[in-house]
Amino acid sequence: MNNTYMKTLVLTCVATFAFIGLQNNTVEAITKYQVVKGDSHWKLGQQYGITIDDIKQDHNRHDDWIYTGEMLQIPNKLKAVSIQSSNPKIERPKKEPEKPAVSISNKEKDLFARLVEAEAKGESYKGKVAVATVVLNRVDSPKFPNNITDVINQVVGNSYAFSPVQNGEINKPASDESKRAVDEALMRKDHLNNSMYFYNPDIATDDWIRTRNVVKKIGNHVFAK
Repeated sequence: MNNTYMKTLVLTCVATFAFIGLQNNTVEAITKYQVVKGDSHWKLGQQYGITIDDIKQDHNRHDDWIYTGEMLQIPNKLKAVSIQSSNPKIERPKKEPEKPAVSISNKEKDLFARLVEAEAKGESYKGKVAVATVVLNRVDSPKFPNNITDVINQVVGNSYAFSPVQNGEINKPASDESKRAVDEALMRKDHLNNSMYFYNPDIATDDWIRTRNVVKKIGNHVFAK
């Protein structure tokens, strides 16, 4: 009698644990997923490694639409990719840094930045880029020397073309903003309508410069060609 009772008890326990295990397996075989904006059957199929028909079949649906906020049960038996959240992060290819259209040595770039600092100190970042652009426009023009160093050190008449070279202000270090302005100008995205000159109309003493065709005014500087 006791043996029969014990056998019955053991079998009952085994069946109970088997049932619990089956329930656990069923739970583990399903992933609950809340639909977010932009999801589709095709997208979820790609993420979970299942077919569109699998998703439709498990939800007794025949249409091709799923709705934001809807809770889906995704079968794991065919799962190929593990998703960490309901809104997985999409890895985008890293953008390659842009290369400058004009390549110059570090020494020449430092000279260039010091000129921009001296000529446009107190001006906006945009104004500094414009001053650097004028230098590059001169390099491109057959009327001026064909490299940045020679354009900066050009002598016109009895003096240098740029006053900071004349008075020694160019020897002072450049600010980070002037360095960035030079880097942007070297991209050559804006030629400032090929401006070749710039001046401050409040302090300019050269009457000839005022006869040039004005292209733009940025801050205290007028840019002309």
